Amino acid sequence: MKKRNFLAVSLLSATIAASFSGAAFAANPVLKIGFVGVTSGPAASWGISNQRSMETRADWINETGGVKIGGTTYNVQIVAFDDQKDPKRAIAGMEKMAQEGIHYVVGPNVDDGAAAVRPVAESRGIMYFPYAFPKELYTKPASNAILGMVANYQSGPAIYKHLMKEKGIKKVAFVAANESDPLSQRDSGAAAAKALGLQVVSANVTYQVDTKDFTPVLLPVLKTNPDLLVLSGVAPAQAPQLIRSAREQGFKGLISTETAQDANVLKEGAGKLADGFISVGGASTPQLASDKMREFVARYTKKFGEYNDESNTKVYALEYILETLKANPKGMTDVKEFQKTMDSFSAPNPYMVGDAKLKYVGGTSFGQKRQVSVPLVVNVYKDGKFETMFVASVD
Repeated sequence: MKKRNFLAVSLLSATIAASFSGAAFAANPVLKIGFVGVTSGPAASWGISNQRSMETRADWINETGGVKIGGTTYNVQIVAFDDQKDPKRAIAGMEKMAQEGIHYVVGPNVDDGAAAVRPVAESRGIMYFPYAFPKELYTKPASNAILGMVANYQSGPAIYKHLMKEKGIKKVAFVAANESDPLSQRDSGAAAAKALGLQVVSANVTYQVDTKDFTPVLLPVLKTNPDLLVLSGVAPAQAPQLIRSAREQGFKGLISTETAQDANVLKEGAGKLADGFISVGGASTPQLASDKMREFVARYTKKFGEYNDESNTKVYALEYILETLKANPKGMTDVKEFQKTMDSFSAPNPYMVGDAKLKYVGGTSFGQKRQVSVPLVVNVYKDGKFETMFVASVD
């Protein structure tokens, strides 16, 4: 064959192959799922964990043929928006989702953002899964927000009870950033501690979010000699700074938070001083994790070069959305149908061993099912990684 003819045939073959490949990829219509959350700044790891979990799971679904809903198979596309922990940007992000015809959004990650987007979500027909704790987002007349994790007013009492029984704590102190989220978590934590019979020795010390030197912040708190120091709503980037400051000032007691943290950030920022730090972990442990959870972790790690334990929780929101739509395909265009399905919804939990189920909970806390059911896993940091302290559940 002459060289010219060979090249012509080769190019034709490549074009045909590309056409078939493109046709195979385009064969499925696209189902867009949104993410609006913080992926920059001190709280970035919260949103990054969300976005990476969604993208890892979407890639996996698409690679294995897509998701079948109501007789149609879809490829899943994640549309992400960094709100920079700014409520105004969160509103802009939710408006963007509405403009793209997206009815299901994961996030925002903080209280202000989750509250700010509520009018947009309710007026534009969007169900959203915040990682934020204000009860008014999930109680009537609110209907479009679904809590994507365990709230601090659910995890806090569980942690305090455990430490009272196992460590004999009697006095607790709280410190919080001067922002609405941490302050709200401090207030509910202090109320829960008092209700359990703990002595709250300090609950009025705050710090600015741009604080670099925490010594003067913590000095009056540590003078109260608490058995437990609670870092209410602490951002992952500031947790190691506070821990380091407390330990360098000689504090020997326990330190905890009800927010999820990043082991790598703790290791880099506080090292051995962070050993013993207690936080809410991902919704899985080696004993609870199924083969599918282990594969998720492996895929996530391969895709991004690292893994965040919090993603054991963050993997669930997309799964809940897709499985609920499978149960009632009318929800694809009508979130009221999605809401109707929630009360009786149940599906196998692919990420846990045994007969665990995906279901909506929250009746006790909110008077309606507006929370995903994930295990409450409480971790303790040691030697650069998290270890499970105990596991509980929320109804």
